This record gives sequence, structure tokens and C-alpha cells, in this order.
Amino acid sequence: MPVPLKLISHKLCPYVQRAVIALTEKGVAFERIDIDLSNKPDWFLKISPLGKVPVLSVGSDAGEVALFESNVICEYIEDTQGGIKLHPQDPLERAQHRAWMEFGSAILSDLWGLETTADAAIFESKRQAVAAKFARVEAALGSGPFFRGESFSLVDAVFAPIFRYFDVFDEFVDLAVFAERPRVRKWRSELAKRPSVQAAVGSDYPKLLRAFLVRHDAHLLKRAA
Repeated sequence: MPVPLKLISHKLCPYVQRAVIALTEKGVAFERIDIDLSNKPDWFLKISPLGKVPVLSVGSDAGEVALFESNVICEYIEDTQGGIKLHPQDPLERAQHRAWMEFGSAILSDLWGLETTADAAIFESKRQAVAAKFARVEAALGSGPFFRGESFSLVDAVFAPIFRYFDVFDEFVDLAVFAERPRVRKWRSELAKRPSVQAAVGSDYPKLLRAFLVRHDAHLLKRAA
């Protein structure tokens, strides 16, 4: 009997999307429970030590066990579920993939500053930081279509939500992050076609992200032509 899984989620969270993509790629059934992070339920705070999503609730003989931190959740999914392998078998290559997953988290950290700041100087600093990091990604990519070639991996699951941000950002301004990054642009395009990536958010995602930018008086909006 399959282990029942519940994914505690927020509609905009890119870290949640990683877990959704991994579960979908593996063909694993799960229940997704969206919460309001501005009004966190007491039951959620009891199971999430950091008060963050995602949290994966795993049924066991001892009751439900709550796993937190997206990379930990993705690793658990890879270790326990069947379907396609999302990590390389070679230990060195697997470690490299884990390092690039962390690099993706560093990009998300810069993106958070870029999308929430109303300050022009901070915005430009974060834009340059993101562009510089994608220069490193460009150098690491091969011929594609995915990070490690023909095989979809957890690195792809990490970067797909990053690219999704730019689908909305591009409506307002060209940040020139991918201007000289042909391999990154190709990768972004291929990931956008992946069914698991498309299913990781609801149809209201663009509207919700635009509203988020407005609430934060984001400088990005002021850069719109």
C-alpha cells in the first residue's frame, strides 16, 4: 500500500514547486494543502519548526512524520519512490547535482530581494547578482535539453520555478539576465514545456505574482516601459 503523502504548500512558493515537480515526475499521488503564510494555522506551526513551506507529511506506522526544507523533501522522494531516477547514480555526479541545487537556492535568494525591493540601487545590485550567477550556469550547461542532457533531474526541478518568475517579470521589463546566455534560454524553454513543470502551479499564478509585486511596491514595476 502506498505511503500517504500530504504536501503543505503556498501558491507562490518556488520551493514548493520543486517538490510538486519531483512528485509528479515520479508519478506519486499526494494531497496538496495550500495555506496563507500571512496567517499561518496553529497546526502548521506545530509541524514546521521554521514556519516555512513546503512541509511533506508522511504517514508511517508511528503516525505522521513532517519533513521540512525542499531539498530534503526532494531527496526523500528520490530515495523512497519509484519511477524515473532524478539523481545520477555516480556519487561524484550526484554530489555535483546537489551543489547546483544549492546554487539554485542562492539565485532564489537574490530574486527575493529583486522582486520585493522598492529601492532602485538594491534592485540593480540584485539584478546584476542574478545575471552573474546565470553566467556560471551557462558555463555548466551542455547541449541539453536538460541540465544533464537527455535526463530530467532534480536540478531541473529546482531551476524551473526560477524561470517561471521571469515569465511574469518579462511582462514589465527585460532584465537582460539571459541576453548572452543561449544555453540557459534553451533550457528555460524546454523546462516550460515539461508537464510536471506546468502542473506545479495553478492558472492563477501570474495574477497572484503580479499582485505580490504591487503589494511590495516593487521597483521592477516602475521599470516597465
